[in-house]
Amino acid sequence: MEEDGLLETFWAVSRKLREHTRITLEPWHVSPSQSRAVMVLSKHGEMRLSALAEHLRIVPRSATEVIDDLQNRGLVERRPDPSDRRATLVVLTERGAETARAIREARASEGERLFAGLNPTDRAHLSRILRELRDSR
Repeated sequence: MEEDGLLETFWAVSRKLREHTRITLEPWHVSPSQSRAVMVLSKHGEMRLSALAEHLRIVPRSATEVIDDLQNRGLVERRPDPSDRRATLVVLTERGAETARAIREARASEGERLFAGLNPTDRAHLSRILRELRDSR
């Protein structure tokens, strides 16, 4: 049997990672897009919806839907922007911050399991290569 090409192998690993992520997020009943929003807010703090949409690389309307869902679950809240009363900021609630910490820990643990079969040198090479691909145009 012929070995898969580089692109096919990359997509297979990507699908595996997405499936692992979906399973990892099940205890918190959040979708991957909701998890990404929580993680962005955890890392960057409060921000306008438009800035969040840019970080998530989605249209503002989709970001609004994600935030609506998270707000209904008590993970984020909207606050008036003190520098522009027409604008709204989104911020994690304490429950949202706790959820972000738990998801971060679970994802790190799952990542360790996924990459456990690689020796430290291979992990370092893979990390370097993936960063180059991420940062390239």
